[in-house]
Amino acid sequence: MPQTLKRASAQRALDVTPYSPALGAEVRGVNLANGLDLRTYREIRAALLEHQVLFFKEQTEIPPQTQIEIGRMFGELHMHPAAPHMHGYPEIFEIYVGEDSKVANGEFWHSDVSCDEVPPLGTILQLHILPEIGGDTLFANMYAAYDALSEPMRKMLSGLSALHESEHVYRERYSDRGVDDTARRYPEATHPVVRTHPETGRKALYVNRTFTTRINELQEAESNAVLEFLFDHCEGVDFQIRYRWERNEVAFWDNRCAMHRAIWDYWPEQRKGRRVTIKGDRPT
Repeated sequence: MPQTLKRASAQRALDVTPYSPALGAEVRGVNLANGLDLRTYREIRAALLEHQVLFFKEQTEIPPQTQIEIGRMFGELHMHPAAPHMHGYPEIFEIYVGEDSKVANGEFWHSDVSCDEVPPLGTILQLHILPEIGGDTLFANMYAAYDALSEPMRKMLSGLSALHESEHVYRERYSDRGVDDTARRYPEATHPVVRTHPETGRKALYVNRTFTTRINELQEAESNAVLEFLFDHCEGVDFQIRYRWERNEVAFWDNRCAMHRAIWDYWPEQRKGRRVTIKGDRPT
């Protein structure tokens, strides 16, 4: 093989630039609308494990089936227990907020569907319609939140589990989009307060203000106090970034070690997109 070809084959296909010291990276050099080859998939997976959330720049609209196929390269797809799906594509959760919306998707800090027994590995979201200003998304690093705790606090939390519920979140949440959930039962699950990431081996806090309602081993007053401390701690600005979207950009985040919050500061303007979510593993 000529030396020039050897050098070329060793080069990365992607340009991955860190977004902030806290977490995140911008990715260039791939148009996801064309799908992924195996080499690029491997680079994206490695970058996700390193940076926790990736922002794909300079994108065009991804066809629904292609977005599904990309998601499936990372694992089995997760079906949302409450949200309406795209007609003809049950794997796709359509994100939509407009003038008549009662709520906005993800407007409080959370890890996606942590109330499931087997919550998502990651989420791939592309936004096609954006408000003129506003509509940013916050992300927070739960590795860093865990690392910042004192050693006595880490030891106390290491043996604790928490209840994650969704009835209070999802009941009638999507009624304005035609969802009748009268007979639906929404999930709840118990997960460790501190989880170990199955691929990196790093420890991360795994509680969030949206779904986590109780630390099982503590008395109610103790649980309330510890959870309120942990929620405030996890949402600290030192662990955060704030991302401003451009049309057709894609974000891919790791729900196992990062939280996020979509800011609804653009009413009555619209925000619309499509997401696929990848099924993860039972937290340990």
